[in-house]
Amino acid sequence: MRRQFQSALLISLSALAAAIFKDEVGHIDFHHSLVGIPQRDATFYHRPKLDSKASLLYTLSDLGVIGAINPASGETVWRHKISDDSSSSAGHLRAPADEEWVTTAQGPRVQAWNGLTGRNVWEAEFKGEARDVEVIEVTDTSRKDVVVLFDEDGTTVLRRLHGGLGTVMWEFREATKDVPLQVSTDIASIYIVSLHGSPSSYSVKTTSVDPGTGKRVDQWTVGGKGDVTAAEDVMFVGGNSAAPIIAWKSNDKLSIQILGTKTKHDIALASDVEFVDIQAPYLKESQARFLVHTASKSGNRAEVFSVDIKNAQIKKTHELPQLQGRGSFSTSCEGANVYFTRITDDEIQVLPSDSHEGIARWKIQLDGGVKPIHSVSEVIHKSGNEYAVRTAVLTKEHDWIQIRNGQNDWARHEGLSGGVAAVWAEIPEQENLARVLAGEADTNPVSAYINRVLRHIDDLQHLPGYLASIPGNILASIAGDEPVSGAGSLYADVFGFNKIVVLATRRGRFYGLDTGNKGAVLWTKDVLPQAAGESLSVKGFAVIDDTGVVAMRGSRGESVLIRATDGHIDEARPADSTTPVIVSTAVVDGEASAWLLALGPDGNPVDETLGGQLADQTFLIRGDGESIKGIKIVADGKKVKKEEIWEFKAVNGQRIVDVATLPTHDPIASIGRVLGDRQVQYKYLNPNTAVVAFINDKTSVLSIKLIDTISGQVLAAEKHDGVDAGKSVSCTMSENWFACSFFGQYKLDDDSGRSIQGYQIVVSDLYESEMPNDRGPLGDSAHFSSLAPVESPLGVSLPFVASQSWIVSQPLTKLAVTQTRQGISNRNIVAYLPESYSVVALPRILLDPRRPVGRDPTANEIEAEGLPRYMPAIEIDSRNILSHNWDILGVDGFAASPAVVESTSLLVAYGIDVYGTRVVPSGLFDILGKGFNKLTLVSTVLALTGGVLFVAPMVRRSQINRRWEAFI
Repeated sequence: MRRQFQSALLISLSALAAAIFKDEVGHIDFHHSLVGIPQRDATFYHRPKLDSKASLLYTLSDLGVIGAINPASGETVWRHKISDDSSSSAGHLRAPADEEWVTTAQGPRVQAWNGLTGRNVWEAEFKGEARDVEVIEVTDTSRKDVVVLFDEDGTTVLRRLHGGLGTVMWEFREATKDVPLQVSTDIASIYIVSLHGSPSSYSVKTTSVDPGTGKRVDQWTVGGKGDVTAAEDVMFVGGNSAAPIIAWKSNDKLSIQILGTKTKHDIALASDVEFVDIQAPYLKESQARFLVHTASKSGNRAEVFSVDIKNAQIKKTHELPQLQGRGSFSTSCEGANVYFTRITDDEIQVLPSDSHEGIARWKIQLDGGVKPIHSVSEVIHKSGNEYAVRTAVLTKEHDWIQIRNGQNDWARHEGLSGGVAAVWAEIPEQENLARVLAGEADTNPVSAYINRVLRHIDDLQHLPGYLASIPGNILASIAGDEPVSGAGSLYADVFGFNKIVVLATRRGRFYGLDTGNKGAVLWTKDVLPQAAGESLSVKGFAVIDDTGVVAMRGSRGESVLIRATDGHIDEARPADSTTPVIVSTAVVDGEASAWLLALGPDGNPVDETLGGQLADQTFLIRGDGESIKGIKIVADGKKVKKEEIWEFKAVNGQRIVDVATLPTHDPIASIGRVLGDRQVQYKYLNPNTAVVAFINDKTSVLSIKLIDTISGQVLAAEKHDGVDAGKSVSCTMSENWFACSFFGQYKLDDDSGRSIQGYQIVVSDLYESEMPNDRGPLGDSAHFSSLAPVESPLGVSLPFVASQSWIVSQPLTKLAVTQTRQGISNRNIVAYLPESYSVVALPRILLDPRRPVGRDPTANEIEAEGLPRYMPAIEIDSRNILSHNWDILGVDGFAASPAVVESTSLLVAYGIDVYGTRVVPSGLFDILGKGFNKLTLVSTVLALTGGVLFVAPMVRRSQINRRWEAFI
């Protein structure tokens, strides 16, 4: 009976943190399902079902995510992250004609995916890194096979894989110092294009390989050394066409080689050309033509060339006129017909490959213009002179949009992907009022009264709008709906749910999201554009004043001040050769507002105009190598300098894998914990603590240490054996506890001494003393010093640690803690589940180290503490999954913020996707739920009121009649 009660208790406790009700999906949470910025050469329309004319839009993004988009709605059909490291090359994507699968190559892996469902068909892994992938047709069986080009430590390797099985048919190897670039095919041969020579002085080398045997047929070099300085100079290598070409830019000319020939053709470029693009058909039966698109400050133009396959000649057929802006071209094929689709800011035009006269043209109705970067198109010839075209365009704002016959079908904010930092900002109206009231309180009563009267008179201009909104607010309140932000406006609700999330991405673009309007994009600004191969590393990101100004400091010295409400940039300083490197930052509270303190590699502040605002403040920084330092910033006249207080170095072979500190907002509602016997266990509440996790790659030992950031003393230490150093280690802390998750050994609680390996989470509670009702050496002292020992035989006051570990069914990464306004509600540990693409919130009561081991809890323990019996394994309850049935891809971190009501914490997850929701760790105890039927309540009250009004005259008449009856 006791065990049944325990099970019921666990279920009820889990229900307190129930993820989300069905009628709340899309109401209290939002999700931006993203793939990343589409790559130019890995984006196309493709028919995944042979007996259907419907196409899907496929792409492989810069973040290594392959996805299929429904062109009708813009929604994601399926997607997969094929790159484990987002900093590596994104990979390559190809789709064979008349086949139901697509193939990708990234790093050492080659994979085939079902184009309709996204299921993996086959997978093969090799050494080295894939440079390119193409599809070839087997003439005798009409089967499509895959050829993949690899670079294996300086050896060029070409493999042909069976299209249906992924097995290796043959392998070609060439051990040279050449740099393999791409692979291309025509009707008869496979061509390997590589760079021959030395860095900054290359020539283009082509190797012809027999498709059937994988033997070298021929090999030649075109052009002289120095024609190509880097791989980026090779702009285009055509594949799977009747006459594939290779193009590279050298000085003021564009060199073209028809693959299979040993000569090149030069095309002169104007001196003011800033951008060159090549468009060519991709089907063997298509006409052998290509387009050269050039752009300069004055506009963009294009030239169309034909290829004479028999004579290996290139001839310009016609030119397309110059238009304003950069513009974009895309190619689509339908049998032998080749169409070029031209996109400008306000127009879309379809042109045949043999004429400069357009066959279809539409005006684009889009505010601000399209501003295209690159595009792909699908042209359909309906009948006669009637055509239809849909074009997927990547815009300058990093939005991915589709234009169908001039109409904007949908838009995807793919620039939101790759988030590296996020912060919550209040809508500033309420904060402005609070600041005005505080200012009036500091003045004399007469001035304060005059200011208040003038302010009320000024507020009368908003009275008509307020009166007009009353009926709508009443109806919304009765229906249970919450007002949302309208177009171009922000609404600050009384519960504090509507806020602004400011997000910074790895590409240096900033976004403002309105959580009161389902995470809609308020604004976006390209503040710190990053060069190719670089990523913005954010060291500090915080709201620094009550007007909603957000400050950011980057690792290369970048700094930004941007307004959360409209994205107005108050200040932006990009990184340059003179800016100092920033290794850490700290949020410092000033008299009027907070600000970001940036520290260089030596620990000194990078800003020299801080004055004496930092006197006697201590900070924790990463030192040289694997060490942690405590420094103190002191004023020296108008300058500041740092003094090292302590340094904690890792022992030989160890490295730091994670550092966790207390959240900025971490209120303490109670200094003690009431136990089952009504005694009090006092919490160890030291705001100057940090958790540092060290791991030894050789011994596989994880060391977790709790350090006093003032003295550098180790307050508590844990050691875990058999930890996989290649897997994620994540830590978090709050109030008087900390938690870490990792993959390691777990010793069974029996006499066998056996241990198992699995994903674990370890939680440790800190108390002032092991004995209840004991405050330890400090007693009830109001003040203490971490630098001065306590006058006690025990010496320095160390906390009592209660620790316990649990096995979990899947990894928990990116640990975070919910935050509420007063800290009264229970705290939940929030984590990302990378194997199930979910966000989970685990109640702290399930991860309480005081759960009784080997026995059932007493009635008093259940009543006072709610403790269930300790079980070594924790199953992830689906009711604790905050993201319910949504797949959240590639979470890189969490940002939590309290709402005005104590029950609710706001949470946003960022990474590849952006997901925001509300978490109620202790349930909705201070507001009515959405399921509460306000209409029934109001109707009942009105019916009772009407009944009273109707019956009251009858009652009065009856009373009067009774009085008269007494006299008769």
